[in-house]
Amino acid sequence: MIDNFEELTYKINGCAMKVHNKLGNGFQEVIYQRCLAIEFKHAGISFEREKEHTIFYDGFEVGSRRADFVVEGKIVVELKALLNLEDVHLAQAKNYVAAYDFPIGLLINFGSTSLQVRKIFNKKYQN
Repeated sequence: MIDNFEELTYKINGCAMKVHNKLGNGFQEVIYQRCLAIEFKHAGISFEREKEHTIFYDGFEVGSRRADFVVEGKIVVELKALLNLEDVHLAQAKNYVAAYDFPIGLLINFGSTSLQVRKIFNKKYQN
């Protein structure tokens, strides 16, 4: 298990780059998800795929969401396969980071000709 967030996000980015370099853009999100899981295994990164989390509002359960990956129990990784990321995708990733109560998360888009990676910070953990 990797203790340092910077080291872990660097490794995750490296795995995503390998997938994007081999496949390019144009596939469905689930294909990239499966390939990234293989790269995580090769890199020795522990993860959970399609990790479900209950969402509460004022103490009431209102539903659940599934993050594409929870890596090493501390980083939410959300994948997209779109031409371009938009504000709505960043908002979704921010909501996941807050809902899972992690300091950071990653939003990775495989759909663009160049891999797009955005680091998302949870305001709760910022000084």
